[in-house]
Amino acid sequence: MTTTAPPPRQDADEPARAGLAARVSLGRAFRPVPSEFLLITSAALLLTGFGLIMVLSATSALDDGQSPFEHVLKQAVFAVIGIPLMFVLSRAPLKFWKRMAWPALILATAFQLLVFTPLGISANGNRNWILIAGIQAQPAEFLKLALALWLGYVLYRKQTLLGDWRHVFIPIVPVTALVIATVMGGKDLGTTMILVLVLLGALFFSGLRLRIFVLPAIAALGAIALFALTSADRMRRIMSFLDQDCLANYLGDCYQPLHGIWGLAAGGVFGVGLGNSAEKYDWLPAAANDYIFAIVGEELGLIGCVVVLALFALFAVGAFHIIRRTDDPFVRIVCGAITIWIVGQAMINVAVVLRVFPVLGVPLPFMSQGGTSLLSVLIACGVLLSCARTLPDRRAMATAPSRPARGRASTPSTRSR
Repeated sequence: MTTTAPPPRQDADEPARAGLAARVSLGRAFRPVPSEFLLITSAALLLTGFGLIMVLSATSALDDGQSPFEHVLKQAVFAVIGIPLMFVLSRAPLKFWKRMAWPALILATAFQLLVFTPLGISANGNRNWILIAGIQAQPAEFLKLALALWLGYVLYRKQTLLGDWRHVFIPIVPVTALVIATVMGGKDLGTTMILVLVLLGALFFSGLRLRIFVLPAIAALGAIALFALTSADRMRRIMSFLDQDCLANYLGDCYQPLHGIWGLAAGGVFGVGLGNSAEKYDWLPAAANDYIFAIVGEELGLIGCVVVLALFALFAVGAFHIIRRTDDPFVRIVCGAITIWIVGQAMINVAVVLRVFPVLGVPLPFMSQGGTSLLSVLIACGVLLSCARTLPDRRAMATAPSRPARGRASTPSTRSR
């Protein structure tokens, strides 16, 4: 007589367990984000909104028959694309950024090489822009992010070999030099300096030994100095910056720096009022671009300038908290390079307006007119937010039970023996 096994008993708790698993999965998707996520997001959104207002104000005085809203609408299009893209990319896992390191650098370099084709256009002695279907773009802006990702991936893979200078040199120095050469070919000293900052920032946050770090730092500074000395136009601007009697060269290279300083001085503490700038009426050539901080100082005064600097400080605090809290070398290197890029570029732009540095043609991140610059910075913020999501939950760490010390009794009966 054969017997058949009874059918498996249906567990009454299985639907409940399935529902619990679904709720847990949903909870992970919508769990609270770290405070660093909120700091970076709020700073980026406020600076972008502030920038749109100032671009509208700085371009409203144009008298070439264009609508006063034409320039700000173009900038707003890139903001509308960049902000949602920032939040979408914040969901990307780290393995996505690691896989994209090499392709991103190759594509960004190929994009940069288009400036040397018939699509490239020159402005102010630099050939670093392209014009496609009536849209002007600066490919070098995407090189900054691509180089940061690539350096982070390579240094992460070589983490245990960084004590040997040869592993630091290859492939980092040859590849980075090739990437920077594509920008130097267009005679863009400002972007070259930012790419060097990205390189030095990545090397610093990789935990490189100081004696090895000093060598590429000296080489980078030497290359920038050589790049400046070999150009008569750059040397002329540098010498005008060093000239104490700049009024004597008012109609030359001192024209824009002087009007930038005068705009800041006219604003005083409270400013002349939003939209009431006098310098934007054809006195300050790059009012909406490299010198938008001067328009902020003139219209909103010292208070407006302090607000802008405070927002960049808020951004830096959130980014450096990620670097401090993470245990992942890739996160630390990439976040460090991106932060040095954005915050360092902001400080260079402000220093140029204050006439601490010579004119370098470096835009103010988030705020200067330029859709390519805004889009690349917002994408970089998406990378930072993606890294912020990998941080451990502070509340979970605070509520986790502490483990008893090894070798010590944990029960009263044991202690009584």
